[in-house]
Amino acid sequence: MPPPNLLFTALPRDVRDRLGRHMRTVDLTDGQILHRPNQAIEIVYFPLDCLISVTVTMADGRTVEAGAVGSREMVGLNAFMGGRETNQTEYVCQVPGAANRLPAAPLLAEFDAVKAVRDVLLRYAQAYIAQLSQNVACNRAHTIEQRLARWLLEVRDRLKADDLSLSHEFVAEMLGVRRAGVTEALGHFQGRGLVELGRKTLRVSDPDGLGRVSCECFRVLREEYDRLLGPMVKANGHPAG
Repeated sequence: MPPPNLLFTALPRDVRDRLGRHMRTVDLTDGQILHRPNQAIEIVYFPLDCLISVTVTMADGRTVEAGAVGSREMVGLNAFMGGRETNQTEYVCQVPGAANRLPAAPLLAEFDAVKAVRDVLLRYAQAYIAQLSQNVACNRAHTIEQRLARWLLEVRDRLKADDLSLSHEFVAEMLGVRRAGVTEALGHFQGRGLVELGRKTLRVSDPDGLGRVSCECFRVLREEYDRLLGPMVKANGHPAG
């Protein structure tokens, strides 16, 4: 059974019970597009053990990740900001797995009627904005190795797993850097015992060591999410330290 979505479990129990009548668990596949730019948000998703990338496509066709959504978050943030809200970004499943699928209308009704729901979702909106803002600063100020270490730790947190199915091409695309730079950095990580590399797979073998390589952005965002939404759980099931 996949782990629960932490944002959904932060909602009041009676609200979860009501929303559960409209919700169903679905399996998302690699590359599946959940929302496209300028498309009305009629469905939201609460990921369980999958990873969703929030991507921006440039005029020349290049795609860069603006943010990530996993078991602590939701897809379709704008759904509770008005009637037929839209995104300017694309949501793409990058690591397949399960998610809870919910029509946006019942969530919007609970948001309008229940203050506790508004409190949780607006705190999440604040955390999500913090993620996007930190990403901009990180991409500008930090090295490929620092950014890669941070990104791997964030993926590990969201999937609650040490074994990740990730190709070098995919990681490079998400970071907006050349594949050769990612391959070189991962080789350094493996040589230091931080990761173990396979064909399109990666195992985080020393998360603490990876944390020492990472820039401060991983810690800053972890603390901000914890402050706003409560502490996460580590991949091994123990409370985050």
